Amino acid sequence: MRMICTWLPILLLASPASAQPPDAGKYSEEKFAVKASRGHKVKMRDGVALSVDLYRPDADGTFPAILYHTPYNNNLAGWTNRAKWFAKRGYVVAISDCRGRFDSDGEWDPFDRKHKTDGYDLVEWAAKEPWCTGKVGMVGPSYMGWTQWWTATQAPPSLKAIVPEVAPPDHFANAPYQHGVLTGWLMDWGATMAGRTAQIVGEGGYGGFTPTRAADFMKLPYVKLNERRGAMDSPWFETWITKNLSTDDYWKGIAYQTKEAYSKVSVPSLAITGWFDANYPGSPMNYLGVKKYGATPEARRPSLVIGPWQHSFNKRKVGEADFGPTAVIDWDGYACRWFDHYLKGIENGVAKDPPVHVFVMGANRWRAETDWPLPQTQWVKYYLHSKGKANTLDGDGTLSTVPPKAEPADSYTYNPAKPTLAPFTGGHLEDGPVDTRKTSAGLDVLVYYTPPLSEDVEIVGPIEAKLFATTSAKDTDWMVRLIDVAPDGRAGLLCDGVIRARCRDPQNGGIFNSEKLSTIEPEKAYEYTIRFWRGTGNVFKKGHRIRVEVSSSYFPYYLRNLNTGADNVGLETEFVVAKQKIHHDAERPSHIVLPVIPVK
Repeated sequence: MRMICTWLPILLLASPASAQPPDAGKYSEEKFAVKASRGHKVKMRDGVALSVDLYRPDADGTFPAILYHTPYNNNLAGWTNRAKWFAKRGYVVAISDCRGRFDSDGEWDPFDRKHKTDGYDLVEWAAKEPWCTGKVGMVGPSYMGWTQWWTATQAPPSLKAIVPEVAPPDHFANAPYQHGVLTGWLMDWGATMAGRTAQIVGEGGYGGFTPTRAADFMKLPYVKLNERRGAMDSPWFETWITKNLSTDDYWKGIAYQTKEAYSKVSVPSLAITGWFDANYPGSPMNYLGVKKYGATPEARRPSLVIGPWQHSFNKRKVGEADFGPTAVIDWDGYACRWFDHYLKGIENGVAKDPPVHVFVMGANRWRAETDWPLPQTQWVKYYLHSKGKANTLDGDGTLSTVPPKAEPADSYTYNPAKPTLAPFTGGHLEDGPVDTRKTSAGLDVLVYYTPPLSEDVEIVGPIEAKLFATTSAKDTDWMVRLIDVAPDGRAGLLCDGVIRARCRDPQNGGIFNSEKLSTIEPEKAYEYTIRFWRGTGNVFKKGHRIRVEVSSSYFPYYLRNLNTGADNVGLETEFVVAKQKIHHDAERPSHIVLPVIPVK
């Protein structure tokens, strides 16, 4: 065992020989030269023409097609180089600009419901071209994960497989809202996506990832954010901020994570994400959705890969953390083997592969599993305890599997003018297991620790917290974080969960409900079930401690709740200071539920 990270000892290289990553195995060899043709105009059902570039094997005959449908310019080197890689292996790759972007006609709106039918029309166009066998797959990361799922829910008959990479979920589970809270990174994305082409917003940065980011987000109202940044050509941005219930027709039109939508998906899916991916929730949520409701046996047997990565996945290092050589896999080969089976009909065993592969940090090894969450998971409750002084790293908060009895509540003040700061170097959760000590030292953060562990504790899966909380305001936010603390005190952030108080469902344990706003009575305790938007896979090593933090802001990753109780915080220009209490007693046992994997 050797240290591969100089600053965070939880990341050790200890990969057993039996622990194997997803195996690309044998896939189509490179055998063709490639010819490209650009600017094909393909008409959609409403008459709008989209621009498509083609990369084809330079040979006679027909080939299966792979479609990228992107808002990011279909001529980017990253897309074209990958397209040529697949074309050399016997695929025609079509890369299309979304409507209203770059060379495509029409008006651009990131959540226009027409993206669904555009995907259908592009698939069927490709299938009918003389160079195509009639079988089409889709691939691509991030927004292109959206375009794949949107298309799949329309069930185009020629679509045979999708490979959505770091795909986001629906709009209230991650972007632009995360359980009622506006995410800062999506505000940045919205700025750079203004207009037809890529925009540079702020001082030298993409989409506002600049030194002015936090200052931009402190100005009110939020609805004027793009205007203040100079991103003028984005009429849909105001819609995002003002239409903040899923019952609104704008959001209902583009939603895809519903029983009705999943029941129309007939194709197999191979999804990949990372523990630190900003769009993490989409992949496991889609795995569970199509497994339960998919229209065919192939759709109901999805595949899921989760590595120790950020949004730019399949890398060995994330921030300052090095996860070792096994963290990098032959992903294009794996995807090609997938397409070989479903588009070319090659019997290569891909349908018999383990459906789930997850990377376990701390041990730095892969697990090949039969399902998600892992079937052997033991759901263990860790309860919050204190004598009423859990504030800061030096408080008296503890964490144990023993339920509380008579204990005083912990209190703190949340002032939107002075929000709790996140420790991310880029203001982003993409920085890996960053050290949280500096930003956890304030009185506005409650901290709960286990004693040093007497043995390793492995957790892999989704995380949930239950808070019983009181606020003096008419609305507020609750945020919970899970952290691995090394013997030298260094604290690696693993994952977190958030909920806007008014978005809880009082009839269902306080879980998030995007379809209605509840009322909050100041000074009354309510139950909140916080499903973390990211899960994790991590071994808390012997001698380490498990830590849980609670606060009401984590800025600038999340925009602040102004605590006014207004139906639309995006229009508010004033704020209210909130006095917060977290209860942990016999009647109100606040706790976190960890997915513990038993030692064999």
